[in-house]
Amino acid sequence: MALRADSGALIRGAAASKALRGAHTVAEQALLFAPFAHHARLTLVNGSVGVVNAPDGRVVSVMGVTIADGRITEMYILSDPERLARLDMNGTAR
Repeated sequence: MALRADSGALIRGAAASKALRGAHTVAEQALLFAPFAHHARLTLVNGSVGVVNAPDGRVVSVMGVTIADGRITEMYILSDPERLARLDMNGTAR
């Protein structure tokens, strides 16, 4: 299991850009963001299942996953405000 998070150059602390490996390590990191889960909506990211997180209708992150043999093997989270602003979010439930 691998997690790559891109939050941009200006973000520090727990939300800073990172790359993690190992199911336990990734799960621990994911639990830090559980309070925001009620803002998550399923969507397609590059043609695969993903999640958009948009509290108050403002997109703050997009997560895509890679699935192999019925298991999530990779997660990629984009929360860089500059890159999010360039995404085409047409058709995404906010």
